[in-house]
Order: sequence, then C-alpha cells, then structure tokens
Amino acid sequence: MQRSLRRALVPLAALALALPLAACGDGGGSGGSADGGEVEVMTAFYPLQYAVEQIGGDAVTVASLVPAGTDPHSLELSPSQVASMSSADLVVYLGGFQPAVDDAVAQADPTALDVADAARLEGEHAHAEGETEEEHADHAGSSDPHFWLDPLRMADTADAVAANLAEAVPEQAETFEANAADLRTRLEQLDTDYREGLASCEQSTIVVAHEAYGYLTEAYGLEQVGIAGIDPESEPSPARLREIERVIDERDVTVVFTESLINPRVAQVLADDLGITTALLDPVENLTHPDSDYLAVMESNLATLREALRCA
Repeated sequence: MQRSLRRALVPLAALALALPLAACGDGGGSGGSADGGEVEVMTAFYPLQYAVEQIGGDAVTVASLVPAGTDPHSLELSPSQVASMSSADLVVYLGGFQPAVDDAVAQADPTALDVADAARLEGEHAHAEGETEEEHADHAGSSDPHFWLDPLRMADTADAVAANLAEAVPEQAETFEANAADLRTRLEQLDTDYREGLASCEQSTIVVAHEAYGYLTEAYGLEQVGIAGIDPESEPSPARLREIERVIDERDVTVVFTESLINPRVAQVLADDLGITTALLDPVENLTHPDSDYLAVMESNLATLREALRCA
C-alpha cells in the first residue's frame, strides 16, 4: 500500500503548491498566527487531536486526517487533505505510524511536529510462541505506536505540542503552557488511578484483538497476548490461535478483549470455543462516540480491566 500511495502522491505535490494558502478561509494558513487569528492545526489521528484541543483551547482550530469512527492504521489521503496540510499552521503526526501521512508530509512540506521522540516509542516485536516466521516478519523491527495508552507518555507528548504551539503564537505561550500543565495534572491522576486500580488483581494476562496495549501493560504490570500483532489487519495462523488457547487455559483467562474498530469475529469464535466471555477494550485510536473523549474512554477501560482481571 505504501508504494501505491507514493505513486498517487507524486502529482499531488503540484496540486498542493498550486492551491492558494487562503484555501482554509480568509487569512488562513500561516497567516492565521501572523494576524492574531486562530491557529489552524492538522492532526494525524484522534489522541493527537485531543492533546491539541486541550492545550490550544479557543486559540486553535483543529482538524483530524482520520474521520471519526475509522481505523487510523489504514489511512489513505485525498488530494484536498494533502492540500490542507500544506496550508495548515502546524501538522502534528507520529512518524512511522501512517505511511500515507509520512509521504504527504514529505510532499507538502508543512510546518510539522513528529511526536515520536516525545512519546519515547519502543516495543520491537519479539518472536512469540505459536507465531509463524511470516507473521513475525510482518511485525519485526516495528515500534509500537500506541504511546497514548500510557498517560505519562501522553503527557510528555502534550508538552511537546504546547511548545510548538507557543512557537506559532508567542503571545499565547503562557496560555498554552498553563493548559498543558492542567492536562498533565489530569493525566498524572489517570496514571495514579490505573496504578492503584490494577495493583491487586487475581489475573495479569490480557488477551486482546491486536497488540496495541504494550505501553499500558508495561506501565501497570500486566502482559498482553494479541490475536493479531501491532497491525490489526494481520491474520493469526492456526498455530498462533492454538498457542493463545493454551495461554488462556493455563492462566485461567476468562475474558477475550475485542475492539470497536476491528471485526470481533475471530475473538468471539475463540471465546465461544473456550466457553469464556468477551468485553470491549478500546485502544483509543479513534472515537466511536462523539460525546466521549480520551479521558472518559481510558477511565472506562480501567473499569473493564478491573472487572476482567478480578481486581480488589
């Protein structure tokens, strides 16, 4: 998919350059910060959108490249989205997560923040039991992008966002700094809630739809076993499913976790075959309910984990 996207984006560079910077409205683009108007920020997926909204407040307008309720992993971009990136005051993205965004940033050359360093990405895929060489090759060497499931990494990333917004609008720097500090306080409280809520549980293994929870499990003393790897579209082999069944049996796992943006068929069949239940654990890659937000979903996840892991 990445090669085809690169071919598709070659003519888009000329299109992006040909469109006027005022495409987003009068005084739009980089002129937004120069004339004291709102700063226009384009974000690559929902957790980054949330951070910018919380820090920027009324001083920014925020758009996400990923439509609500869709999977950010397989994002493809339209010509108008690429053009909008070139006229935004700031593009916030995670390098290596969405190849289409990486290619578009290279083509449109906007003012951009890659949050990979602030998020401290890690998690090269180890060779799991029951995993074929082909399955391992699909994931080996890739970093886990789901840093936002660790609230403290999310806070560090938000600080980087605040610093970049302050560069775009120096007169609002104190406001951005104060908003970032407030967001960090809420994220640190969320971290405390997770540490206390998961401190004493009968179970520590979670069987999940895909390996999105590495930072969460590392932070709170849990272990994830993924039906699919970091890429949710990868299909598990029969050997991998047999290994997961063995883990479920030996560790007395009673819940298989599904996700709202992934077809639950494989997880449901696995749970049904073993006579156990399923529950929804949201990796917060995107919102599925417009009235919710990052903190609300994370708090709901904690309640779900506590019940499934039989925590005191």
